[in-house]
Amino acid sequence: MRVVITGGAGFLPSHLTDRFLRDGHEVVGVDNFLTGNRDNIAHLADVASYSFVEADVSRGIPVDGPLDGVLHLASPASPADYYEYPIETLDVGSLGTRNALELARAHGARFFLASTSEVYGDPLVHPQVESYWGNVNPIGQRSMYDEAKRFAEALTMAYHRKHGVDTRIVRIFNTYGPRMRPRDGRVVSNFIVQALRGEPITIYGDGSQTRSFCYVDDEVEGIYRLFMHGDSRPTNIGNPGEYTVRELAEMVVALTGTSAPIEYRDLPADDPKVRKPDITRAKETLGWEPKVPLREGLQRTIEYFGRILETVDA
Repeated sequence: MRVVITGGAGFLPSHLTDRFLRDGHEVVGVDNFLTGNRDNIAHLADVASYSFVEADVSRGIPVDGPLDGVLHLASPASPADYYEYPIETLDVGSLGTRNALELARAHGARFFLASTSEVYGDPLVHPQVESYWGNVNPIGQRSMYDEAKRFAEALTMAYHRKHGVDTRIVRIFNTYGPRMRPRDGRVVSNFIVQALRGEPITIYGDGSQTRSFCYVDDEVEGIYRLFMHGDSRPTNIGNPGEYTVRELAEMVVALTGTSAPIEYRDLPADDPKVRKPDITRAKETLGWEPKVPLREGLQRTIEYFGRILETVDA
């Protein structure tokens, strides 16, 4: 197959690129480096089956030649990023999704949308099943991300129903692992970087809010299977293991051996109190479930950041 992966220099898309290449497919990466990282794709410079186009997908996707798939993963994906780039986040969820869908439609290609557990908002149903419509504040401080993804899902289904585009929608839950950016605003990278630098571990709120953390290798495998074998219905891909943010902080402290204290700060508005995927659909339709325990995944991620920080802090 020949596929386009938008946001291709990002944390998760770069790992997904590796997965496609490993199975013998050809990949065209597209990114404007708003939040992407050139280092994430540097190892692909001499790979014949990989090519890269620097472009803002909200303005167009200049890719030529036949295509079998368009995987739309471009978007700021951490609170720090979409707070800094609210308009760009809305643009890539609307205009960027439209451009990616049109590209797929023009080539008769399969379209894949990377959506998010954030479409469930601050959920009143727990764990979150795909049939739940969510509890989202449409004008809240983080609404630019939630509503961009909700609109992208609606647009994807409109193209599926109106134009017969073969579509997939994944709802991604908190993913972590190597190639995350230091201090990108996600809780795992924040805690690890703070711990390795001996800085206070900052918890927002009292730390009782829960999250479900999926190691990147597991997430990529679920996404790959969904693209290859799924259907048009949204599908949760995440780890149903549920931890409080304080439990995560304590685990990072233990694994890094830091003596840094834990500090508490005010909880941001509209921060979800709970997050846990129901992955029944993924198990039944894809034969997928995560395999990497949180402690093991954190250890791998800590080792990665240890190497990165040696360079950054040198």
